[in-house]
Amino acid sequence: MGLKVAIIGRANVGKSTLFNRLAGRKIALVHDTPGVTRDRREVLADFRGINLCLIDTAGFEEGDENSIERRMYEQTQTAINDADVCLFMIDARAGLHPYDEVFAALVRQSGKPVILLANKCEGKAQEDAVFEAYKLGLGEPIPFSAEHGLGLEDLYTSLSEFDKKESQNFDADENAQDDENRPIDLAVVGRPNVGKSTLVNALLGQNRMLTGPEAGITRDAIKTSWQYKGHTINLVDTAGLRRQSKITDSLEKMSAASTKHAAFMAQVVVLVLDADAVLDKQDLTIARKVIDEGRALVIAVNKWDIAKRQQTIQKLNDKLQTSLTQISGVETVTISALKKEGLDKLMNAVLRVYQRWNKRIATAPLNQWFADVLEQNQPPLGKNKRRIKLKYITQAKTRPPSFYIFSSNPEGLPESYLRYLTNSLRDTFDLKGVPVRIAVRKSDNPYRSKD
Repeated sequence: MGLKVAIIGRANVGKSTLFNRLAGRKIALVHDTPGVTRDRREVLADFRGINLCLIDTAGFEEGDENSIERRMYEQTQTAINDADVCLFMIDARAGLHPYDEVFAALVRQSGKPVILLANKCEGKAQEDAVFEAYKLGLGEPIPFSAEHGLGLEDLYTSLSEFDKKESQNFDADENAQDDENRPIDLAVVGRPNVGKSTLVNALLGQNRMLTGPEAGITRDAIKTSWQYKGHTINLVDTAGLRRQSKITDSLEKMSAASTKHAAFMAQVVVLVLDADAVLDKQDLTIARKVIDEGRALVIAVNKWDIAKRQQTIQKLNDKLQTSLTQISGVETVTISALKKEGLDKLMNAVLRVYQRWNKRIATAPLNQWFADVLEQNQPPLGKNKRRIKLKYITQAKTRPPSFYIFSSNPEGLPESYLRYLTNSLRDTFDLKGVPVRIAVRKSDNPYRSKD
């Protein structure tokens, strides 16, 4: 697993910038707006040979007991308790702030080792703040700049002292996974406030993600590794997606981009719907993009405990048949994330579509099906008024299942006939709920001169 390192500090001191630098890539959203990070985020990283499990955390903001700020603070407390060592950051440009002292007290009470980083120390003007940091009682501060990489050598030296034996198991654990047991990347997407984070928490069995009545709590795509029935699942919670025309704020644009990237990099995508508004225009837009990117799709109708059930199911089926015609047989599951109902049904559907998404069909049954389907409904006439001859079919790849049909004269084969072949292939070989791609390629004439 590596050395667990929690990055702690008040809002806007540069925690996510440091997280991205140590991770070696831009994972966490970075924005001038304070409090962008709300959930804690974890990633495995190799920092100059030290195997790290990095934890990015939310900055501290005051709020009453039921506020989102309080829930953010509790997430940070959990991160500190889980960590082997804390990287405590202050803003040297702004100087010490009362919130710095609140966090310092929290870290001291935990008894966890601390490395104090005086961030944004690009010049001599910040020297006074570095000396002032001794007041926190967390030891000697390291002058640092997460943005420019200053002080990384001193940070490496300090982390080396805390490096533990279990970090040596990181490479062995990663390499132990063969292709059959590799993790399943599962993204949970949907409109704001449909219950995505509540669903992720219910699946994990812990309050891993911030939830609440406020729309748009989740701002960034957060990945958590999880075990289900012997499968390793990389479960990704995402920010809610609104219509593009309604997004004007730059931070929301970044959140939307993070969600889309997570969905399009996943293997299976669970689209969460509100039972009171199933497959509205934005839901359909999301579903179509998931399919166009070649991902496997499962639809979860949430808040089923309070839904008008018969009416909801009828509306969902009508929308699937009329507005999502490019894929048939999408797995739909009714759940209540809040009451933890229907979760096994949902995960079983995820495993089924993942298996279909990886499916490879043997050549013999594939071409037997091809011969039968051509006999039942011959291809139409081509542009030259001659019947298009389709010779044979082969599976080019999986993930999603993709096929080549070879023909000596493929020009003019209508899309309607390709849809006919696709639907028959999906029904015959149980490829429901996953994209199926068929391309027609021109086959060489073996009697044509090679000169």
